[in-house]
Amino acid sequence: MSSILLIVLMVALMYFFMIRPQQKQQKKHQAMMSQLKPGDHVVTIGRLHGVVSEVDNQKRTVTLDCEGIYLVFDLGAIQRVESQAATEAPASATPTEEKEAKADNDEAEAPKEEVAEADESAKDDAEASKEEKK
Repeated sequence: MSSILLIVLMVALMYFFMIRPQQKQQKKHQAMMSQLKPGDHVVTIGRLHGVVSEVDNQKRTVTLDCEGIYLVFDLGAIQRVESQAATEAPASATPTEEKEAKADNDEAEAPKEEVAEADESAKDDAEASKEEKK
């Protein structure tokens, strides 16, 4: 009776430590493949990096653009999606907002330039004092 209980316990442990995590991983991979769309950056199982050009769910294939070379792979050959295709910029951004953002960036860069000039003048002063000591 104890040997049967031990076997049942071993099967239960095997399920929870091996089979169940693998099933979760497969579901996650399937969900990722169903959300695949043109523009996504992906990596294949052969470590080939490319951008999705076309997804054919009928044939279960994906066409990747690898620096101008188009390659067709099975969907199962996609290991992971590096980054999703970027959505378009929000239409609410107006030209005046863009100008204001640019002005803010210019103001932020101004102190950096002043610091760089101060560093250069400090270096010049240090060099001048070395020459005077000679």
